[in-house]
Amino acid sequence: MIARSRQVALALTVVLAAGAACQAQQRGPGERTGQPAPSAAPRGFTLVASGDVLPHESVIARAHYDAVGGGYDFAPMFEGIRPVVARADLALCHMETVYGEDGDYTGYPSFKSPPEVASGLARTGYDGCSTASNHSLDDGAEGVARTLDALDRAGVRHAGSARSAAEARTATRYDAGTAKVAHLAYTYGTNGIALPPGQPWAVAPMEEARIVADARAARRAGAEVVVISLHWGTEWQDDPDERQFTLADRLTASRTKGRPDIDLILGTHAHVPQAYQKVNGTWVIYGMGDQVAGEMFNFDGDFDPRGNQSTLGRFTFSPPTRKGARWEVSKAEFIPQLYDIDAGRVVNLNQAIRQGADLTSVRDQIREVVLSQGAAENGLTMGE
Repeated sequence: MIARSRQVALALTVVLAAGAACQAQQRGPGERTGQPAPSAAPRGFTLVASGDVLPHESVIARAHYDAVGGGYDFAPMFEGIRPVVARADLALCHMETVYGEDGDYTGYPSFKSPPEVASGLARTGYDGCSTASNHSLDDGAEGVARTLDALDRAGVRHAGSARSAAEARTATRYDAGTAKVAHLAYTYGTNGIALPPGQPWAVAPMEEARIVADARAARRAGAEVVVISLHWGTEWQDDPDERQFTLADRLTASRTKGRPDIDLILGTHAHVPQAYQKVNGTWVIYGMGDQVAGEMFNFDGDFDPRGNQSTLGRFTFSPPTRKGARWEVSKAEFIPQLYDIDAGRVVNLNQAIRQGADLTSVRDQIREVVLSQGAAENGLTMGE
């Protein structure tokens, strides 16, 4: 790879399916609690999700510039999208890189980001992040531990990598509205870096049988909505690749007693926005693009502005209409975004255009890609 009312997280341990001990889902030890009253009427919720946070050296330098009194402050980068994130009942990001320490911070090709990224995400309103990516092992087991420790301190939960076998057997769970939501995350690979000796559970691999087993285990343990994050796809390719199409079809077709095992798939990795599609009745985002990244250069070595374009998905879930039915997505939206590499800011494109910015062509290009697999016919709309 190149350059609320918000319901609070509820710590509920879920032992994953037998044979999946090397899975990497986890919870942070310091999460906030807030169990809905048993007598409360079912209430829906909104979930927002965003793409890769990939701090290149220029991004790190900007956060240093934005900090008052030294250090790094990443919160200003996200200020333009914070109203959308903070209003959601559940907000999930993708933390692609691991964290360094004591000023040892690097960009491409082996990333070590300042741990202050975590507090910036928390101040923006994110509840949790997927952490399984091809860069998860850029600094070995130490990098994984350092990253998850920092996210814990910031109150941002995580799914996809783990510090221990016990943590890897623990699914990440949230309360949103009156629903119990499980979040699981996986990656296609780790850039050829081997798993740390004796730690096969450090990062969760993207394997169909394993994902289905974990989703079913989470459901048996009480999850009413199961969200899967997948780090997959072909870099710089607008269209989803065959593996994405195939795996999306198989995962969304998986059912237990007629009920889908997975309720939403969130894709990252390709650097460019990719399509949204409803597959077997379940929404799939093939790729949200890079929410934060420095200048991006494609396989031809050319600067490619698509590498700084992304979408934020927003899904409104409504309670089941009958016993045993699923929570349904009653409203599906995408919000086009741009990371302004000069200003070092995430830009909500619709808001910026309304304020007079000449970004209509960028917004329309993203919309064309997002709707390229027929999502509009299934009710996907562009949000604000």
